[in-house]
Amino acid sequence: MNWDQLLSLKRYGDTNKRLRKEQNENRLGFEVDYDRIIFSSAFRSLQDKTQVIPLSKTDFVHTRLTHSLEVSVVARSLGRAVGNELLKKYPHLEHDLGYKSNDFGAITATAALAHDIGNPPFGHSGEQSIGEYFKTGKGLVHKKELTDKEYQDLISFEGNANGFKILTEKKEALRLSYATLGAFMKYPKESLPFKPTSHIADKKYGFFQDDKIQFEDVASDLGLLQTRTGDTISFSRHPLTFLVEAADDICYTIIDFEDGINLGLIDEEFALEYLINLVKKIINIDTYKSLTTTKTRVAYLRALAISSLITEAVSVFMKNEEAILKGEFSHGLLDKCVYEPQINDIIKISVDKIYQSDEVIEKELIGYSVLSKLLEVFTTAVNNKALGEATNYDKLILKTLPDIEGFFSTDLYKRLLSVSGYVASLTDSNALLLFRKLSGMAV
Repeated sequence: MNWDQLLSLKRYGDTNKRLRKEQNENRLGFEVDYDRIIFSSAFRSLQDKTQVIPLSKTDFVHTRLTHSLEVSVVARSLGRAVGNELLKKYPHLEHDLGYKSNDFGAITATAALAHDIGNPPFGHSGEQSIGEYFKTGKGLVHKKELTDKEYQDLISFEGNANGFKILTEKKEALRLSYATLGAFMKYPKESLPFKPTSHIADKKYGFFQDDKIQFEDVASDLGLLQTRTGDTISFSRHPLTFLVEAADDICYTIIDFEDGINLGLIDEEFALEYLINLVKKIINIDTYKSLTTTKTRVAYLRALAISSLITEAVSVFMKNEEAILKGEFSHGLLDKCVYEPQINDIIKISVDKIYQSDEVIEKELIGYSVLSKLLEVFTTAVNNKALGEATNYDKLILKTLPDIEGFFSTDLYKRLLSVSGYVASLTDSNALLLFRKLSGMAV
């Protein structure tokens, strides 16, 4: 891979090549991408989607929206820092083509801003509940009518693939640059084969069968390396994807831990010791001792920890940049940093004390019940409509649904994927409200 291609400003439908040196410096194409995400309805819905801990029973904790904004800030810092180093290594990018370090920051910031845009309500259990509906629930009946890949798309419903669909849908008219789309694609492969290798890019999948042509167009324009061919395709990651992933890893590792401390789920004295292990080289002990509350002490250590991990991630990226361009780097950046043991310790505590807390488990149980019910009612209605067998109840349900083309497709896969995508687009509150209405509960 080469950076000339990887920094493509092309947008879907372009007939002429967009050149960086011809860009308006007051409104760069990569920055336009960021603006379009911010103003999209899909992004706004993240304000009412659970990150980890449900809002209803707690003081301030992170939603998908606040998490995405924070990841974007960290990704921008990573991108700019790496951009500075890359322009030194490849001076023609700046001198001949006009790229600047801020371009790298804008690309990574936008991809990070959108990284959760396809996630369903109720946290990661939302993805799992959609998959379970088709794997072991009433949606299993459709298996025999779908191809293996179509069925795998549904039983392992993936927020990343759903995000790619949202970002490339014509109706949304986002028309993001291909560089941004490339940096967004953490798992540039189909749903099958399922986890074929231990490579980080094979952990999940990045596009539905319905979006395969669009995905291939983006991958081809960027010059991503094809790693599997034939009936099953996959590509190497866009190098900047590693920075977007690192930003997400940094934020959920440190900030989820901070939430856990502030909410009393993790003992302060015990937890601060773990954070200090990340910042021993840069902490000002006098400043730390002058802080008098848990929140201020944790906030100080959080800021230092994020700064420390940003420096580490940039260092690992640049040390492995040539291997990354060749598609030979198979790990997350933080997996190879000097703080990996400390990060793993923090994640283990978060799993035990936060992710398995009563509030989180309760949220996940509600998510399964709510989303299963919605999928059952909506898939029944759209399928009966397609077969000409819609009941009066089905017709009433269809009147409540938005005008989505896929609902009325003659293709079963498109109908099921459209219903799954619609359910995934709901906020926690809207999903719960619909569930109560369909269950005959007072609202």
